[in-house]
Amino acid sequence: MMLTGSAPISPDVLKFLRICFCCPIIEGYGQTENCAAAFFTHPEDKEAGHCGAPIPCIEYMLKDIAEMSYYSTDKDEEGNPAPRGEICLRGGNCFVGYFKNPEETAKTVDSEGWIHTGDVGMRLPHNGGLQIIDRYKNIFKLA
Repeated sequence: MMLTGSAPISPDVLKFLRICFCCPIIEGYGQTENCAAAFFTHPEDKEAGHCGAPIPCIEYMLKDIAEMSYYSTDKDEEGNPAPRGEICLRGGNCFVGYFKNPEETAKTVDSEGWIHTGDVGMRLPHNGGLQIIDRYKNIFKLA
């Protein structure tokens, strides 16, 4: 078994690696602020292009981003719910703040304990997995 994370892997590359190594390759999503684990694909999931379901100890929500037209009420082409928005995480594996850095903590964690990742995700209607589709915080860094 192998694990990939850090950034979304191309579905074509993932399929190629599964064939080459002849083993399950699990795709994951997370960040340092939540002990590097938030979502994982199931070892038997053969579909590529998503990072799976949330791990048992994490809550997540997709926060609307009006300026980018991402909403939790979005639907796919067939009219099925396909919520999109900034990925926010909360749970037992999440940090409480940066050491001696309340300014950065306030930028990352809101008053309800949600970590704002800056990544934009979409919940897939056919399997409930999360797909990373964009980055939210880059807009403000580049501007």
